[in-house]
Amino acid sequence: MAPRSSGKDKSLNDEDEVLQAVILADSFNSRFKPLTINRPRCLLPICNATLLDWTFEGLVLAGVQEIFVVTRSHSEQIKEAIQKSKWSRPEANLKITPIVTAKESFSPGDALRDIYTHGIITSDFVLVSGDLVSNVAIQDAVRVHKDRRKTNKDAIMTMVVRNVGGSNHRTRFVYLSLCRPRGETGLFVLDPETSECLHYEPIPASPYKTHAHIPREILAQHPEVEIRNDLLDCSIDICSVEVPSLFQDNFDYQDIRRDFVRGILQSDLLNRNIHCYVVNDGYAARVKDTKSYAAISKDILSRWTFPLVPGANYPGETNYEHQRGNRYVPAERSTVLARNCKVGRNTLIGRMSRIYDGAEMISSTLGDEVVVGPDSVIKDSYIFDGCHIGRKCVIEQCIIGHGVRIHDRTVLRKGSIVGDGVVLGPDVTIPEFSRISTFPFDEEDDDDDDEEKVVSPKPSDAATKAVLGAAAHGYLWPPFSEEEDEGADEFEDFENSRFLRLGVDTSELDLSDPGSDSDSDDEDAGNASDVSEVSQPTSLAPLGADGASVAEFLSECTQSLERAFAEGHSVDNAAVELKTLRMASNVPLRRVKEVVVSFFVEKIRIVDGAAEQRKEVTKVIGRWGALLTSIGGADGVETCAILQAHCASTPRHMTLFGPVMAALYSSDVVDEDDIREWHSRPESLGRDKPAVEAANMLKCRGVGSVMLRQFDEQEDDSEDSE
Repeated sequence: MAPRSSGKDKSLNDEDEVLQAVILADSFNSRFKPLTINRPRCLLPICNATLLDWTFEGLVLAGVQEIFVVTRSHSEQIKEAIQKSKWSRPEANLKITPIVTAKESFSPGDALRDIYTHGIITSDFVLVSGDLVSNVAIQDAVRVHKDRRKTNKDAIMTMVVRNVGGSNHRTRFVYLSLCRPRGETGLFVLDPETSECLHYEPIPASPYKTHAHIPREILAQHPEVEIRNDLLDCSIDICSVEVPSLFQDNFDYQDIRRDFVRGILQSDLLNRNIHCYVVNDGYAARVKDTKSYAAISKDILSRWTFPLVPGANYPGETNYEHQRGNRYVPAERSTVLARNCKVGRNTLIGRMSRIYDGAEMISSTLGDEVVVGPDSVIKDSYIFDGCHIGRKCVIEQCIIGHGVRIHDRTVLRKGSIVGDGVVLGPDVTIPEFSRISTFPFDEEDDDDDDEEKVVSPKPSDAATKAVLGAAAHGYLWPPFSEEEDEGADEFEDFENSRFLRLGVDTSELDLSDPGSDSDSDDEDAGNASDVSEVSQPTSLAPLGADGASVAEFLSECTQSLERAFAEGHSVDNAAVELKTLRMASNVPLRRVKEVVVSFFVEKIRIVDGAAEQRKEVTKVIGRWGALLTSIGGADGVETCAILQAHCASTPRHMTLFGPVMAALYSSDVVDEDDIREWHSRPESLGRDKPAVEAANMLKCRGVGSVMLRQFDEQEDDSEDSE
């Protein structure tokens, strides 16, 4: 009898093997708070079935027979939901195993490292997230991947992508406008014969990239390549058994696309290949933020996801009847609709729900046992189970959690998210993009993106009731910034991108007195420029109550940078050390950037002569500037603001602001759009700073004004030459 083959050989030779799938159930961000404080995102309902159920349904249609659900936060809720679902019944012919990862898992990379340590993968497997809605048939992609592995063991992953170029199909519009959260889209450079991915570059939605870099070696080694900016990433990967081990060997792999895929493609040592499988039909999108939640909900109701729709392959427990105009009601006829209520197109009404006289429902979803009072209007909104809405209420473009009670004549403006158990009204108007929960906003909790905290409700105070209504029970959270709520970004079509790179000439910058060259933009300075005193450098603010741990973190970061600087470490190795320190101390990424900026500005020697000073700046920034993007976030606007704040608080380095900014621009750490946005923000005026520091901030901003004029002049010159 022949010996039994290993898991790796099985993935290459056994055609009858069970197709496995791994679902990453954690979202690793907080975009749906407060709905996800006491519940994981994968258990949020969309069209009255949980996101996890939609993911299960799509995988079952694709022929998957064994699924591992990898989770850290709210693991008990996920286990219970799986046990109670139809997928655990014998007739489902599906094996689902929840895998609880370590508490230290804070990214997809950490989750895959835990998968490796569990040793659960025995063959090629499908990797998806727990917020995926897809009807893409991936059987052919799996077959092609397995066939390729028989002749090329280095082909470790196949990314499933959807061709949307020149298409009028719904997925094109979803791709361009509705379901494109930051960093999801990308530029693919493919070998046209083998579909091997030669280069991948993520394209953030905001700030939009104006240029792309393709290594010359690729063009030299491949006489023909395809540069594709029209592929929708389906977030479905066919992986070999080697993939988790590669994450285990490289702890700087955190994000699957930005870190792992780019790392494999750029490595000269690993010699591994990643391919793309391009499909021309099907639907695939992730619920990554509230904007995509609304878009995908409408797509399901409009039947763009067929056969994954209510009334067909619906993953929930309720059997819905599809009526004219894409209206869905329970087949058991348990809903009560008043004779003169209005139910518009693309609507879904859950079991035991009631809509009273004069009420109107447009492009919305009601959960089970929801009551809508007389003359109320619900438009483009999503109401979860057990909510009670009084008379003459207006709810527009909102998500309302479980068991919410809204009293009479309450108006909720667009973009609001109301957490479970909140009570609102009566006779109040909730402003746009509000977030309301039964507990007050805690900034320390918000810094933790794992969404695993269980928070007990607290009684509302008098000030809250004045805003939310006399009968209110809840708290209005402060507005989320752009960095905290990436789902609120304004998106642009990728056709508007400009593959243009402008150089900047720093020779004309007046570094001795940058305030004198500023435009009328700097007239807000008042008399601040008359201050002649020199302020002392400001120290970094404490990170928390434990001052000792804060000091230890700052000391360890500085020591790590000193070693990297003295021993000539690579940027990647230095970034790995800083990432490890940040994870161990649980500090915001901005704080690490502040340490890096201040350290390397301190390392620049101040010399006489503009040309000599530029050489000194280039020596440091040209070598180490990329560290600012390698440590975990390419936010050029934030980098400009940190540099301005540091130079303004340290008079010795005021003359370095212009050369350093120009060097960061030349090194592609910041781009023109980053500088323009930083310059336009009110924070760049330094109005909340002491007088001397405010004056220094205005001088730095004046340097920015000069750079912007140069950008405008170069654009004018390029237009004239055309």
